[in-house]
Amino acid sequence: MKLLYVALALYTLPVTGPAQVVQGNEAVRFVDGVRKVSTPPLPKRSPPLCRADARCHAGAWRMVEGADGLRECTEPWARPGTCRASTYGTERLRRVWVAQHQGRWLQCQFPVLGSRCVDMAARPPANLPTDAVQ
Repeated sequence: MKLLYVALALYTLPVTGPAQVVQGNEAVRFVDGVRKVSTPPLPKRSPPLCRADARCHAGAWRMVEGADGLRECTEPWARPGTCRASTYGTERLRRVWVAQHQGRWLQCQFPVLGSRCVDMAARPPANLPTDAVQ
């Protein structure tokens, strides 16, 4: 009987790799078969640029959907030079997921809209995201 439970458990495991998108992210949409992606608007006072390859980034990586797929960025606005190719699924890093939901830009702990998401437009400390090693 135990063998049946083990076989059933193995059968129900997902065969695909880890999810690399936030399900329900309104920033990613398809128009006439073409993938269109939005990024959060820059704040009125833009913080200094921290390039992805400059080793100036000490916090969690922001996982942002870009035109060429999922990117790891030093900031949620994904300005040119602040992002690199995603290592999600191959390298364990502190990450925060950036998504748009119901017109609001959120930073979420996991790639799930119900996972400790904070509104980027909220005043501190309510806008400080919770990261997770993943």
